[in-house]
Amino acid sequence: MTVTTTPRPFPLNRYRVQAILGRVAVHAVLSLVGLTCLIPLILVVSISLSDEIRLAKEGYQLLPVGLTTFAYEYILQEPGQILRSYAVTAFVTAAGTIAGLLVCSLLAWPLARKDFRLRGPLSFYVFFTLLFNGGMVPFYILVTRYLGLKDNIFILILPYLVTAWYVLIIRTSFSQLPTELLDAARIDGAGEWRIFFQIVVPLSKPVLATIGLFFVLRYWNDWFLALLFIDDSSMYPLQYLLYVLMANINIMAANPQTTGMPIPTLSARMAMAVLAFGPALFTFLLLQKYFVRGITIGGLKG
Repeated sequence: MTVTTTPRPFPLNRYRVQAILGRVAVHAVLSLVGLTCLIPLILVVSISLSDEIRLAKEGYQLLPVGLTTFAYEYILQEPGQILRSYAVTAFVTAAGTIAGLLVCSLLAWPLARKDFRLRGPLSFYVFFTLLFNGGMVPFYILVTRYLGLKDNIFILILPYLVTAWYVLIIRTSFSQLPTELLDAARIDGAGEWRIFFQIVVPLSKPVLATIGLFFVLRYWNDWFLALLFIDDSSMYPLQYLLYVLMANINIMAANPQTTGMPIPTLSARMAMAVLAFGPALFTFLLLQKYFVRGITIGGLKG
């Protein structure tokens, strides 16, 4: 007589259980951190769609209070001006990012070459600019009197083309490339330009994408250069235009007798933030897969 027994389930290993619990805990913490970062964005959008009077009475909430688009309608009374500022900012961001990546990477490449004789002095010269600068007054005089770039679109691009911190990050990434591959390309007859653009640049996509994101955010969010050097309203970038609009709204809100309509202040401020960070957020989502890897590669000691 044979006795059949049902197989008993294999017990989970204690270390395997600990690993599963560890992953669950990590995912829970990261989900909480992600939600914490998302809540302010939701709050900004909610306030921009809230009624100004009810917002002043009931305070900020995650859901719109008295759903209305009055703040956006008020800001977009002259849509041509907003669209023109978007076009200026888009051009400055695109041209500045491409040119900045090219200049910074071309400067970082010789700094990463151990056979470059001036590597040390040039690296010190780049690092020195992180500690000292010429000051705002000499900079303003140089731009307006000697370079003649007042009310010129290129003044919104040129000052940020070379950033020492970006150059040092790219240099660190370049210095970690396999020298055997570069030497083999030289033996095969490849010149320095071909090695740089066909070998170095493709192998450095993560760090270049990360620095490119930094350039995008810097150009997109900049308003200070326009404040100093742009007087022509047709050349206002988006951030500076929103700054001017917010200043005008505050002035009119302080003198309500000058207008016969309610002036949104709280909701308009948040509506401007939505108009400003939308494209930059979309760019970050496109490049996020390179972000952590690029920072990791560029931050290691070469």
